[in-house]
Amino acid sequence: MTATSLALLAALSGLSVGLYRELPQVRRKRLRALVALGCAVGLVGLSAMLAWTAPGVHGWTAEVAAVLAVVAGTAAGGPVATAVLRLAETAGAPPGTPSPADPSLLHGGAWIGVLERLAVTSTLLLGWPEGVAVVLAVKGLGRYPELRAPAAAERFIVGTLASVLWAAACAGTGYALLH
Repeated sequence: MTATSLALLAALSGLSVGLYRELPQVRRKRLRALVALGCAVGLVGLSAMLAWTAPGVHGWTAEVAAVLAVVAGTAAGGPVATAVLRLAETAGAPPGTPSPADPSLLHGGAWIGVLERLAVTSTLLLGWPEGVAVVLAVKGLGRYPELRAPAAAERFIVGTLASVLWAAACAGTGYALLH
C-alpha cells in the first residue's frame, strides 16, 4: 500500500493540473472547476487513506515520500485554489463588479501562492506548525495595502484558505506515510 500511496502522490500534481487544463470544452467554468477540484481532493483523500493504513516508510522511501508530498502540495495547489475561486464567484453581483476569480486582482498571486504552499507543506512536514503562522503573517502584511478593495480582500481570503488547506492536506498525507 505504501507504493500505491507514493504513486498517487506523484500522479496527483500532474493529473490535477492536466485535468484542469484539458476541460476547456466545457463551457461552464463552475462545472469545470468543480470537476477539477473533486478529482484533486479525491486523489489526495485516497492517497491519505492508503497512507494511513500503510506502515511507516523508512530510508530513501521516506525521503521520496516527503518530496512527493511537498511537490503535490505546491504544484497541484494552484489549480485547486483557482477552482475554489471560480466556485466563489457571486452570481448576483452588479455588472462591473470584479469577481474574486478575476486574475487582474492581486498581481503576482500565483507565484506568491506557490511559495506559500511550498513553505506551508515543508514546515508542517518538518514538525514546525508555527511556520504556517509566520507564512500567513508575512503574506498578510505584504498584501495589506491592496486589501481595501472588497473583491481583492475576498480573493485574498478565499485563495489563501484554499491554498493553505490544500498544502496541509498534502503535508498530512506525507506525515501519514512517514509515521
